[in-house]
Amino acid sequence: MLELEKVIIVEGRSDRKKVEHLINEQLEIICTNGTLGIEKLEELIEQYELDDKDIYILVDEDESGIKLRKQLNKELPHAQNLFVDKSYREVATTPNNILASVLVSANISIHPHFLKGQFE
Repeated sequence: MLELEKVIIVEGRSDRKKVEHLINEQLEIICTNGTLGIEKLEELIEQYELDDKDIYILVDEDESGIKLRKQLNKELPHAQNLFVDKSYREVATTPNNILASVLVSANISIHPHFLKGQFE
C-alpha cells in the first residue's frame, strides 16, 4: 500500500469533500468530526503515524475550530496551520479559488483551473 506523506486534518465531512475536490495530489484527509478527546486524538496520531508526516491543520474559524486547532497544535507541534479568512468562517463555505490559494501556499498541488485569475 502507498504510504502518503502529507495529511490534512479538517473538522467535518463537508470540509473534507471541499478539499478533495480541489487537490491534485495523493494525500490523506482526516476528518475529526469536531473536537477530540485525548484518547481519540492519541488513537488518530498512532493510526495515521502523524508524528512522522507533514501535517496541515485546516479548520473553521469559529469557536469549535479554534479549540480543535489549539488541541492539535499541542499534540502535533510540527503541524502547519492553514487559515481561511474569518469572513468565510467555515472551510466548506470558502470560495474555491480562495481555498485553492491557501492550499497552494502550503505547497499542496491543486487543480489549476481553481486558480484562474489568482496569479495572472
